[in-house]
Amino acid sequence: MLLRLYKAVLAMMYPLALNRYIEKRKKNGKEDLERFNERIGKALLPRPKGQLIWMHGASVGEAVSMLPLISKLLEQYSELHIMVTTGTVTSAEVMAKRLPERAFHQYFPLEHPLYAARFIRHWKPNLVLWFESEFWPAMLSTIKKRNIPLILINGRISNKSFRRWQQFEFAIREILGCFTLCLGQSDEDTHRLEVLGAPKTASLGNLKYAGLPLPVDQDKKTQMKAQFGDRPIWLVSSTHDDEESKIGRFLKELEQKVPNVLTVIVPRHPHRGPEIKEKLVHDYGLSVALRSANEGVTAQTQVYIADTIGELGMWYELIDIVFIGGSLIPHGGQNFMEPSRYRDATIVGPHMFNFTDAMNRARHANAIIEVNDVLELMDKVHDLLTNQDLLEEKRNLAYQWAMGEAKVLDGITDVVSEYLK
Repeated sequence: MLLRLYKAVLAMMYPLALNRYIEKRKKNGKEDLERFNERIGKALLPRPKGQLIWMHGASVGEAVSMLPLISKLLEQYSELHIMVTTGTVTSAEVMAKRLPERAFHQYFPLEHPLYAARFIRHWKPNLVLWFESEFWPAMLSTIKKRNIPLILINGRISNKSFRRWQQFEFAIREILGCFTLCLGQSDEDTHRLEVLGAPKTASLGNLKYAGLPLPVDQDKKTQMKAQFGDRPIWLVSSTHDDEESKIGRFLKELEQKVPNVLTVIVPRHPHRGPEIKEKLVHDYGLSVALRSANEGVTAQTQVYIADTIGELGMWYELIDIVFIGGSLIPHGGQNFMEPSRYRDATIVGPHMFNFTDAMNRARHANAIIEVNDVLELMDKVHDLLTNQDLLEEKRNLAYQWAMGEAKVLDGITDVVSEYLK
């Protein structure tokens, strides 16, 4: 009843608020104008013959977490096709480079009952896998209405979301009722899904533990290795606004203790590269090179900003010490399991609440280095750069833990296979 009312309100609002919202997104470059028809449910591609699984994730992180499952399912079912939907231009670019044969990308339709119905009518998926917990009720209810099996993969309900949804229990119960099965990232997430009204749940682990290796261009890697030479080097990965400044403030002090040290920064949002460079040069007098401007690393370069898309795997292969951004500020952290799979000593700040279960498991295995602030971060980086035995110990612990956690993929594949028979 509530979902029907919700869709009716959406239909009425569209000519007013939603239309203006869409035009603003187009103007700000947040929509792919050449493929905008996909955002209103009008497909440009024909539906492939045979069974089709539709996988949806909000953005880059969720889409990348699908890749191991996509590869395993396509290997297991030779006639299967997989459609991946996301809502951002960046995620579409990443998927275009990384999806294998018999898998393809489409933009997720804007939240409107007409677009949802049009999308489902064209693609007719045999099974829908919904990654994590960004719920779009108009689409979810349309899937349920067509009696298409719908599985929540890697479901995550944070403390904040759990408290908020408890105040609207009538709404979340109806939304979760659209799912055939909800798989939580952790036992705690699974319990919260049950409490909020999911009709059927299970806890198999976090699929992000089973990530495939990131793509690496070996020619570019060789070029960068030559530019880095034998300098001491560390990586600051997936940073958010203000973290670069917090770290930049202490880089000259680090250089006094570790002569000729090079800091490589990979911002979470690459378009911020020029802004970060300007701030580090203006505020701290650092010598900064910008990858997007084809500026190479010279002997004088103190900071190299890798403001590009799809090259993170190269940096993880080249650099043995990695700090994960989004954790010095209350953002909740970014994926720290990826560098662990590359046998990197991995450091995180105090704000990793988006990865509570993974952090607890990594702590238990002594596979993660935690710092409370940027001063502790600089001390840890100094220790790792100057103590080879410590560095090797931390690298090995991180790798052994990451490889052990990857077994979750088999469990999820078995569940999905039950719906393809």
